[in-house]
Amino acid sequence: MNPDRSAAETDRAGRIPPVYRAVMAAAGPIVRWWGRLEVVGLHHVPTHGATIMPANHDSAWDPVVIAYAARRRRQIQALAKASLWKNPLLRRVLDGMGQIPVRRGQADTDALDAASQCLSSGGCLGIFPEGSRSQGRQLRARSGVGRLAHAAPQARIVCAAVSGTVDIARFPRRPRLTVTFFEPTPPPPGESAIELATRLTAELRAVAPVAAARRE
Repeated sequence: MNPDRSAAETDRAGRIPPVYRAVMAAAGPIVRWWGRLEVVGLHHVPTHGATIMPANHDSAWDPVVIAYAARRRRQIQALAKASLWKNPLLRRVLDGMGQIPVRRGQADTDALDAASQCLSSGGCLGIFPEGSRSQGRQLRARSGVGRLAHAAPQARIVCAAVSGTVDIARFPRRPRLTVTFFEPTPPPPGESAIELATRLTAELRAVAPVAAARRE
């Protein structure tokens, strides 16, 4: 699997690929109806141009819910764990959506190259600064989002704070999903990559605190 292929799947004319549209349509009943999705600050999401979209991560549903919330303004190419590509059917879906595989726990230069390619072509890159799902724990930020921001200074940064996703499977109790888009505070002079990642994570968690699945 060549990570560069995922970024290349995006329609070069700027139109959202059919697979992406199909996934959003399939997610609609769950996210909009069952999840009672509320979207705040959608106007912060630019309709074009290089954009980095860091988000908090408490549930496997987070990428889908954020993508659905932003669907009217932007396609999001998200960095996702490479193990998802082991499933042949899921691999075809992820490739068709333009998602980017990243090998966790190691310096994945291929993933960073694909992410940089997404930004250089004016795409919107979704990334979880914490690296993985919180599972109810406060995780430290990783420097990846900061390094990408430094490598692509032309990119706008728009945060996506998502909450309620850990409750999606609590049938018959319905969740209340919220996605809040906002621009982070301006960076101080000389801010390092890890300092930037830490600041973004703190601002995201101020809006969407760490949440764990409840089983009552």
